[in-house]
Amino acid sequence: MSTADEPHIIVDNTMGAAFIGVICAASLYGVSCVQTWFYFSRYPGDLWYIKCLVAIVWVFDSIHQALISHTVYFYVVTNFSNPTEQANLVWSILLEVLFNGLIGFLVQSFLTMRVWKMSNQNKPLTLLIVMFVLGELGCSVAFTISSLKLVTWKDLTSLKSLSMTVNVLGAVSDVIIAAGLFYFLHRSRTGFKKSDTMISKLIMFTVSTGLLTSVCAVASLLSILIWGKTLIYVAFYFSLGRLYSNSLLATLNARKGIRGLNVEEGDNVSVSLQTFSNKLRLRPMRNMTMAPNQTNISIKVDTTQELVRDKATKERDFEFDITDVGKSEDTQSEVV
Repeated sequence: MSTADEPHIIVDNTMGAAFIGVICAASLYGVSCVQTWFYFSRYPGDLWYIKCLVAIVWVFDSIHQALISHTVYFYVVTNFSNPTEQANLVWSILLEVLFNGLIGFLVQSFLTMRVWKMSNQNKPLTLLIVMFVLGELGCSVAFTISSLKLVTWKDLTSLKSLSMTVNVLGAVSDVIIAAGLFYFLHRSRTGFKKSDTMISKLIMFTVSTGLLTSVCAVASLLSILIWGKTLIYVAFYFSLGRLYSNSLLATLNARKGIRGLNVEEGDNVSVSLQTFSNKLRLRPMRNMTMAPNQTNISIKVDTTQELVRDKATKERDFEFDITDVGKSEDTQSEVV
């Protein structure tokens, strides 16, 4: 292979871009580690499969970070002055696509389940999302298997269309999920100021987290289209999995904070109220005077509301179920 045919790896728009991608991904990995610790510390009572989801995503995150770090170290340090190895593909940069795809699949599946429940089990919409999510995972697996048979960076250009498909499916999935959650949250407005304020916060939170991954996938896609012979797209793609994991953890960790938006002193309010039980306390009114031959009785009734949580409530607890948002007020009545 002549020098003109060999790709120059150690330049700004190749390994330089990959190095920037590793730095950004490492920073986001640190955030995800903190969020993972925060989740297990603050929500020890979550259902086991939600805990397993968080643990698996963190493990895949760690493996992916190790793979991309190995890639940059291999080219920039170990083989700094070895043009032959710089022209060849290293196994770690090929496997990272698989783990990026697995992270995206797990997080998108979790969000798809939220759309399914919030839409009252809307089958057409859910099946559409599932089709794109599974398509993205399938393309990621196919890319990994096919790329492991290749030897040089030049050979990798034969999989350009498959790489673009992965980014397109990922971006479309994220947009549909974010749009679906936005629509069903907006439709659930009740007209009460407190609950509507909480729903508005949920909409902003949901859309912002969904758009981050969409923008990153689109940026990676455009980089492939415009600068296909460089690794500029890698700077975005390396961070994509980390954005997915952080969006999942942010969604789970924000539950108590968002619920608190709808609770003030004197109110017993939750976004997942299941059952109320009323306690009535009857006691005579103070300074009550009775004239002779009068049998009138004054009774003060204090009504309070108590939140009762059961298994069904716990199973919905990781969702932002705003259909049961209510407002309770202490009431007083006198019977004379």
